[in-house]
Amino acid sequence: MSYEYSENVLIQNSAGNVLEKKLGWEVVYAYNSEKLGENGTLGRTSYHEIVLKRYLRQALLKNNDWLTEEECTAAIKTLCAYTASATLMQINEEKYKLLRDGIPVQCKKPDGTFETRTAKIFDFEHPEENHFLAVKEMKIHGDLYRRRTDIVGFVNGIPLLFVELKKQTVDVQDAYTCNYTDYLSTIPQLFHFNAFLMLSNGLEAKVGTLGSKYEFFHEWKRLQEDETGAVDLETMLLGICNKQNFMDLFENFILFDHSGGRTAKIFARNHQYLGVNEAMESYKARKLKEGKLGVFWHTQGSGKSYSMVFLAQKIRRKFAGSPTFLILTDRDELNKQISDTFEACGCLGSVKASKCIPSSGARLVEMLEGNPSYIFTLIQKFNQPDAKPIIPDHDIIILSDEGVSTVSLRRICVKCFRLLPVSVLQELRCSSMTTSRREPLVPISRCMIFSVLWTTVQLFRFTMRIAVICLISRIPKSMTNFLQQSKPQTLMSTNSQSLNWNLQRIYILSQHNHVWKRLQEILCLTIRSSGQRGRQCLSV
Repeated sequence: MSYEYSENVLIQNSAGNVLEKKLGWEVVYAYNSEKLGENGTLGRTSYHEIVLKRYLRQALLKNNDWLTEEECTAAIKTLCAYTASATLMQINEEKYKLLRDGIPVQCKKPDGTFETRTAKIFDFEHPEENHFLAVKEMKIHGDLYRRRTDIVGFVNGIPLLFVELKKQTVDVQDAYTCNYTDYLSTIPQLFHFNAFLMLSNGLEAKVGTLGSKYEFFHEWKRLQEDETGAVDLETMLLGICNKQNFMDLFENFILFDHSGGRTAKIFARNHQYLGVNEAMESYKARKLKEGKLGVFWHTQGSGKSYSMVFLAQKIRRKFAGSPTFLILTDRDELNKQISDTFEACGCLGSVKASKCIPSSGARLVEMLEGNPSYIFTLIQKFNQPDAKPIIPDHDIIILSDEGVSTVSLRRICVKCFRLLPVSVLQELRCSSMTTSRREPLVPISRCMIFSVLWTTVQLFRFTMRIAVICLISRIPKSMTNFLQQSKPQTLMSTNSQSLNWNLQRIYILSQHNHVWKRLQEILCLTIRSSGQRGRQCLSV
C-alpha cells in the first residue's frame, strides 16, 4: 500500500476532518504548498520558525487593549527568547508559565516612569475566542537536519499540540521510538512550547508529555464518565482537542514535579480530568450539598496525589476567596508523601512542606484559626476535646486521603466536624479495585462506612481485587437482599458490643460479572475467618 493511501489519506486526513468539521479548527496542508513571508500561508519567514508570529501578534493585541505595537513586539521577543545552555525541559517549563500566566511587559507611564504589566496570550474564559490551527505536513528545519511533521496544532500561533501518526498495521510505540525521539534531537525547537504529544495508528492512540517514557503515555477513553470508552484516535481528539477542553487541560491539568532532583512534566489522565471537573461542579453547588462534595475513587497508582493538586490549583484559579485546604491522612509516611508532592509541584510557593504540617493537636487548632493555604495533618491530631468550634469566614476544604479504607472517616465525623462544624468536605479515596467511579455520600451523621480490602489467594485466582463497602443506616430490611443471599442480620465486633444496624448495601466493585456467584461464597467464608482473627465481621 502506498504512503498516500496508508498514512496520509486514511489516518492523517481523517484526523484533520475531525479537527475541522467536528471541533472547528482551521486545517492547512503545508507540504509543497506553503509560501514563506509575512503575507505567506502561515506568516513564517523561514522553515526554522515554529511560532506563527502573525497569529500571536493578533492575539496579544486582541486580549490586551492597552498594548502598543512596540510593546507587542517586545512581548513576542521575550516569549521566543531562551537560554542556549538550558535543557529542553527547562525551556518548556519556562515557556509554559509565560503562556499560562502571561508575558511581563515594561510599559511607559505618562510621567516617564515604567511599570510592569502582564500581557495575556490566551483567553481562557472564552476558549472559542482563541485561534485554533492544525497544520499537516509542516516543514521544520533544525541546525543540521530537516523534518516534516504529520500534524502540529497551534493556538494563537503557539505550537501546543504534536501528533505523530502511523498506519494501522504499525504499532503505536514505533511513533515514539522512530519519530518522536528523532525529532527531539533534530528539531528540538518544536517542543519549546509543546503541551500535548499524541501518538496513534488510528485504532489506538496515546497521549503524553515532553520527557515521558512511552509507558507513561496513556489512553483517553471517555468523553463523559458514564461512557464505556474507546481507545481510538477520534475519541482522543474529541476529548482533548475540543476547544473548551483543550484550554482547560492546558491551564489547569499540567504540572511540573521537581521531586528527587529531576523535573517531570505531568499531564492529567482521563479519569483525573473527569473526576476533578466533577468535584469542581460539586464545589460550585457546595451550599446546596451542605458541604458534602462526594467521593473520588482511584485505582492504585493512578495518581490520587496529583488529583488533589489539580483540584486545589483549579479551585484557587477559578473561584474568588482564599480557601484553606486541609489534607487528612492516617499515616506519617503518607502525610509526608502528599505534602512533598504539593511542594515539588510548586503549590506552596517558597514555603517548605514542613511548615504546613502541625506538630501537635494544639498547633493544628492554631493553624485552623488562621487562614493558611494548605494544612497537612494526621487525623489523630484532632485530639483537643475541649477546643472550641471554629467558625471561619472562608471555606475549609477537607481532602481525606484513603478515609474510607480505615476508621478515619468515623473519626472525622466525631472530631473534625466537632471542631469545624461548617467546613466543606471533599473525600478522596485510593482504591486498588475500581476505576473512577463515584457514589453519593450518605449523611455522615447517620451512617458509618466499613470497608474491607480483600487480598486473599482465592481472589488472586481471578486476577482482580475487590473492595466491599458496607454503608450502614437505619432503613427497611426489604432493601438488604442485595446479593440475593441469606439476609445479613447484625454488624458484630469482638468486644461484645452489638451495633444493631440494618445493612443497606454491599457493593462488590468488579469489572467481571461472571465471577459473582463464586465471590458470594468467598465473601461469606472470608468474613467469618476475619472474625476469628479478632476483626469486625458480618454475621450471616
